Amino acid sequence: MQRRAYAPVAALAAAVLSAGLAGCSGGAGASGGGVDAKAGQAGSAAPAGPPGKYRNLPEPCGYVGRDTLRRMLPGVNEAEKDEAEKLLRGQAAITYDTDRRVGCRWKLETPNGTRHLSVDFERVVSYQAGVSDEDRAQQLYDRLATAAHIPAAAASPSAKPSANPSAQPSGTPSGGPSAPASPGAGGNPGPGPQLADASMAPSAPASASSDPKLAPRSLDDLGDDAYVDDRLVSSASSVHRDVTVVFRSANVLVTIAYDQWTTDKQHVPASQDLQGKAQSLARELDAGHFGN
Repeated sequence: MQRRAYAPVAALAAAVLSAGLAGCSGGAGASGGGVDAKAGQAGSAAPAGPPGKYRNLPEPCGYVGRDTLRRMLPGVNEAEKDEAEKLLRGQAAITYDTDRRVGCRWKLETPNGTRHLSVDFERVVSYQAGVSDEDRAQQLYDRLATAAHIPAAAASPSAKPSANPSAQPSGTPSGGPSAPASPGAGGNPGPGPQLADASMAPSAPASASSDPKLAPRSLDDLGDDAYVDDRLVSSASSVHRDVTVVFRSANVLVTIAYDQWTTDKQHVPASQDLQGKAQSLARELDAGHFGN
C-alpha cells in the first residue's frame, strides 16, 4: 500500500523536473546567445539603426598640420630644434578604445603665460534598436550644446531629445566637453621653455559675450552641427580665456579646446584671435574626412 501511495508523488516530481528543463532550453534559445547588442534583441519589433559613415578615427597628433600648430602656438619656433619638435609632436590622450575615441594635447609656455590646445575625436555607436549611429551622435551633440547654454541650439525646434537621458558621451562630464589640462595653481606657467609671445593686445577684462559676433553661438559653416563657446575667467593672480569648438560630422563628435593664460591683467587674451584660430583648425579637421 505504501509503495502505491508514493508512486504519484514520484511521477509528479519527474513531470516538474521535465518541464523546468524544457523551460530553460527555450529561454536560452530566445536570448540569442552571442547576438551583437547593436543589432537589438532577437525578435524585437524595432530594427537596428543604420551604421555611421565613419568606421575609424585618425591618429590625432599627426592629423593637425604643423603650420596650423605654429600659428596656434606662437613662439614655438624660437625654441631649440629638439624642444620645438617635442612641442609640435604633442601628447596623445590615454583612451581605452582608440577605435572609439582618440585625442591629443599641446602646451606652450611663454614669459607672459601659457597656451593649451587639445583635440578630441569620438566615434559614436548606437546600441539602441531603431536609433542610427548618426542619430545618437545628434542627441549627444544637442546635449553638449544645451549644457554650454548655446542660445540657438537650446531654442532650436529641430533639437532631438535623447532616447536615454542618463547617457553621456564617453569620457565627457555632464557639464560639457572635456576641458584641456590647466597650468599650475593660479594659472602660473610651470617648468618649461620660456618663449616669446607678442600675440596679446591691451584690452579691458571682459567676456566675449559683450560682442554678439564673438559670443557663444552656433556655427553654420562647419560640419553638420557646430558651436563655439568662449569664457573669460579671472582670479587674483591670473586671467585666462577658454575657447571651445564642438562640431558633429555624421557619427563623429570633435571637440577643440584652446585657451590662453596670463598673469598680466592689462593684456587680456583676445576672443577674436583665439576663436579665429580654433575655428580654422576645426575646418581643417573636418576637411580631412577623419577615418574611413
